[in-house]
Amino acid sequence: MTESRTGRQGLSVTFLWLAVLFCICLVASNIFVPRTWRVWGLPLQLTGGVVIFPVSYIINDLLTEVYGYRKARLVIWMGFAANVFVALMGGLVSILPDPMYPDNQAVADSFNMLFGLVPRTTAASLMAFLLGSTANAWVMSRMKVSTQGRGFGWRAIISTIVGESIDSLVFFPIVFIGLMPVKGILVIMLTQVVCKTLYEIIILPVTTLVVRKIKEKEGTDVFDDTEFSYNPFKIGEID
Repeated sequence: MTESRTGRQGLSVTFLWLAVLFCICLVASNIFVPRTWRVWGLPLQLTGGVVIFPVSYIINDLLTEVYGYRKARLVIWMGFAANVFVALMGGLVSILPDPMYPDNQAVADSFNMLFGLVPRTTAASLMAFLLGSTANAWVMSRMKVSTQGRGFGWRAIISTIVGESIDSLVFFPIVFIGLMPVKGILVIMLTQVVCKTLYEIIILPVTTLVVRKIKEKEGTDVFDDTEFSYNPFKIGEID
């Protein structure tokens, strides 16, 4: 089977906006991770990243569905590169000399504490990204071919469950080991997967509508063939 495409191809304005939004979501979610919160009186805990991180998986599904695995893979790496840059710059700022005025010290200490964890979350994000986001895109791509493009909703949900599960299995033990009991880490992993999947299900009608509109606007609907490489490191292959 060869890769099937309809309409024009290229890095359109819509694609670029989606790529930028994906990068913003990834960077912001990793900064928000250290802020944990209890789920409204229940014996469950989530991270601040749950507020925005599911959006990145929705965009991942959208990119793979409309533009194909190659371009989705490129955007995933762009997001990670942006995250590394913010982590490095945050680390650099945190080692600058103390502020001149004592009243500013509390803010500086809070900033330093936050970005002291960011390199750790970035390292965890790299491993989780290589497995989770790539698995999500791969499942979407292969299921689209096998179903001949039907059942976008089920494909989006299944790919999210696979990607989020792998992501959580890798990410949370690295970030919270030594900072949280093992039981707490397991609970937060399960809670994150369930909540993010529910988020995807609730927003699915909107996602489906957006996918349809973008396909119509872009005039494209990519079906990835079985011959090109799904190697996550081949980011130079976008066509």
